[in-house]
Amino acid sequence: MKLKVNGEIRSIKPEPVPATLATVLEQLGYHPRLVVVEFNGTILTPNHWQEQLVKEMDQLEIVTIVGGGS
Repeated sequence: MKLKVNGEIRSIKPEPVPATLATVLEQLGYHPRLVVVEFNGTILTPNHWQEQLVKEMDQLEIVTIVGGGS
């Protein structure tokens, strides 16, 4: 399956099928507690990731939260 992730086309083999947003994020290597996700233009809270099905050419904008500062 091909998805647009942060502006780039990425190919994944979704497991299980149908894939949920939660499983896709895991396959892409993201830690669920450290990201904010916009799915096809809508920001989804983590409690929706298990039920949100992902299909060919869906668009994800994923922002990683990084701690630090002084």
